[in-house]
Amino acid sequence: MTITNLKKFALCLCLLGTLAVSACNTTEGAGKDIEAAGDTIKDAARDNKSY
Repeated sequence: MTITNLKKFALCLCLLGTLAVSACNTTEGAGKDIEAAGDTIKDAARDNKSY
């Protein structure tokens, strides 16, 4: 592997690592949003039950 190819490879690894870390944060945020929506639906169902 030449120096130029090694630099390109290292750059790709850094970019992939950055994407992986940001994807984890995005997934965690989406999970929290979905959980909050589920809690809202559960609370609304509890408040509106007829028995």
